[in-house]
Amino acid sequence: MAHASKPRSRWMTRGLLYVLLATSSVLMMIPFYWMVSSSLKQEAAVFASPPNWLPNPVSFNGYQNILSRGVFLRYLLNSVLVSVGITAGHVIFDTLAAYAFAKLRFPGRNFIFFIMLLGLMVPFQVNLIPLYRIMSSLHWLDTFAALIVPNMTSIFGIFLMRQFMFSIPDEILDAARIDGCSEWGVVGKVVAPLALPGIATLVIFVFMESWNSFLWPRIVTTSEAMFTLPVGLAQLQMKNTSNWATNMAGTTLVALPMILVFLLMQRRFMADLTAGAVRG
Repeated sequence: MAHASKPRSRWMTRGLLYVLLATSSVLMMIPFYWMVSSSLKQEAAVFASPPNWLPNPVSFNGYQNILSRGVFLRYLLNSVLVSVGITAGHVIFDTLAAYAFAKLRFPGRNFIFFIMLLGLMVPFQVNLIPLYRIMSSLHWLDTFAALIVPNMTSIFGIFLMRQFMFSIPDEILDAARIDGCSEWGVVGKVVAPLALPGIATLVIFVFMESWNSFLWPRIVTTSEAMFTLPVGLAQLQMKNTSNWATNMAGTTLVALPMILVFLLMQRRFMADLTAGAVRG
């Protein structure tokens, strides 16, 4: 009886866990669903009482209004260029720095890494004024350089990739060196392919953060032609405070690229999580 009750209690615990996970997932999806539903409604139906969970009739006027403005497409292009540039910078510089801290031996390696980690405790807002003065002195204000260059690497990205680098056996790297690979060849031909799950995780985090970034782009850009989507959408919402269907349509369009990036990278992302669980 005791042995029979253990599997039953285990299944009950697992079933309860699944119910809690499903319930929390539904609750988290409700705001997103309401945003998409509101974007497909006519303006008068957005604040109907009682609320209509299904758009009836379905209207694409909000999307037509937002896409008919050429400036929105400019915002979209700016966000794509900035997010791709920042993500590429993180993949290159964070991976190289992580490889150096994890696999190379040099004096003061651990001390330098410890000092660098202390920077995680400094809020980004503290660096705004120094960064702004640097951008101003370089005459980079209201340019893509100001939007991309200061954000092309981060302490968190280096830390994330360094922890993943520890899972790569040193014997593989030594074998590549014995076969005649230079240090750059080891990184490009051996480390990079093995680190793809970690890189995918880094891409997801960095792309989502850069795509949603509002404060720094708002500070260093002044012309409407340089606005990214979060800044430009905020400006459009100020001009269309009464047109909520259009505002929801714009917000939905802003969220779609992040969802696509996660769907494309989730396989590598889950592989990284599984590898981390096995290593643990």
